[in-house]
Amino acid sequence: MSTKRKAPAIQHKNQEQVNKKALIWTGSVTAALIVVVSLIIIFL
Repeated sequence: MSTKRKAPAIQHKNQEQVNKKALIWTGSVTAALIVVVSLIIIFL
């Protein structure tokens, strides 16, 4: 007898959380790059 496995409902919510984390990471990295570049421009 083969039993069908249901796809867990948690997986979809997990992917949303990963996307949120990725957005936060990219946003913070770009903000840090902008700050660093502006500081270099100001002090050079």
